[in-house]
Amino acid sequence: MLPVPQFQEFIARHALFSTQKKVLAAVSGGKDSVLLAHLLKSSGFDFALAHCNFQLRGQEADRDKTFTSNLAKQLQAPFFLTHFNTADYAAEKHISTQMAARELRYNWFEKICAEENFDVIALAHHQNDAIETVLLNLTRGTGIAGMHGILPKNGRLVRPMLFLSRENIDAICAEEKLDFVEDSSNNSAKYARNKIRLEVVPKLKEINPKLEKTFAQNLERFRQLEQLLEHDLQVLRDAVFIGLKSELRIRISDLQKLHPQQLLTFGLLREFNFSEQVVADLLLSLEKHSGRIFESASHQIILDRTEIIIKARGKESGERTDKFEIKIEENDNVIHFINYSLKILQEKSALIIKNNPMSIAVDAGKLMFPLTVRNWQTGDFFYPLGMQKRQKLSDFFIHQKVPLHQKLQIPVLVNSNQEIVWIAGFRLDDRYKVHSGTKKVVIFELSNT
Repeated sequence: MLPVPQFQEFIARHALFSTQKKVLAAVSGGKDSVLLAHLLKSSGFDFALAHCNFQLRGQEADRDKTFTSNLAKQLQAPFFLTHFNTADYAAEKHISTQMAARELRYNWFEKICAEENFDVIALAHHQNDAIETVLLNLTRGTGIAGMHGILPKNGRLVRPMLFLSRENIDAICAEEKLDFVEDSSNNSAKYARNKIRLEVVPKLKEINPKLEKTFAQNLERFRQLEQLLEHDLQVLRDAVFIGLKSELRIRISDLQKLHPQQLLTFGLLREFNFSEQVVADLLLSLEKHSGRIFESASHQIILDRTEIIIKARGKESGERTDKFEIKIEENDNVIHFINYSLKILQEKSALIIKNNPMSIAVDAGKLMFPLTVRNWQTGDFFYPLGMQKRQKLSDFFIHQKVPLHQKLQIPVLVNSNQEIVWIAGFRLDDRYKVHSGTKKVVIFELSNT
């Protein structure tokens, strides 16, 4: 007898979908997906079958296509079919055939859902698939998220057969005399998952014949541990994150108090795509390397003296979102860049501006146009007003206690001879100050927009 009550109870317990929802069932023709289709039919759900021909197994793939089409007719369910040039896609994307097949089918399933208003995509994974996933994750290395196996629900994807083992499915299909097709590649130990299923799991079942039941209990515990960790991490995020989403900060002292430090720090930074190795390097650098930058594909961490600063990177890898370099011609009156406006005023008297870091008067006779306003660059130096020795801008910013992420945004006014004229908002270069012999000045006024 089909386990319809258990099927419906599992769906209800995990809130996978209701009878009001449209279900798209991924059906390969194997016994797992065939049983899924029959259970959906017997339970009265509104469902359709979707089958992918990856064009990798020749006549066997054509056989599967014909079988699943006939199954849809038998169950009086709508049928969706597509063909993929999987090998070409894998070569184009430089990924494995298995990964290519996965991307192609899930993208296609989502397309059908969008076009035909399906609510969920039902997959025929069972308990043994969950065991194999965990063993594979452990072999390759994983955190707690890789320990919970396959989840009953992940977004639109639902797996309503996780209450069944492979032995259960074999027995039900035999008792109900359900027709199905066999994928010959499942019997090859060429793939890592198959190797675990064919060689590793049988050995483990010699130790524990009730392996599936034991693993089901373990996986539930791991899921609950993950939920507990995520709850604690959210509380921690609320406590330690400072600032807006575009620029978050965490006090170094707060990171140093965490225990276990690496696990919790990785949990805090995981959403910004930082790897465990980068997090480990960051923690080793907390008291040693102020100014160091750590990067992920989407974000960068700037290690300041008392904080770490988390910022989104530019659209292109490694590019800062605040990078700028603007030319100023002699007749320009105002220029706009990033979040700034810079006014340029001509004054015939030797005016000196005091106590206004956002406005400066420069000896016009020393300027050579076009000028440039840009970010600071490694190796930049100038002669701070009142000093006869040159100083690197990096050292100047340190003395001024300017956080690293802020100095990336400070405009630097540069003469045509590449000498720095003004660190906007901070200090004029002594070589360009107004003096007794100055006949004309140029006034620069910086303001935020």
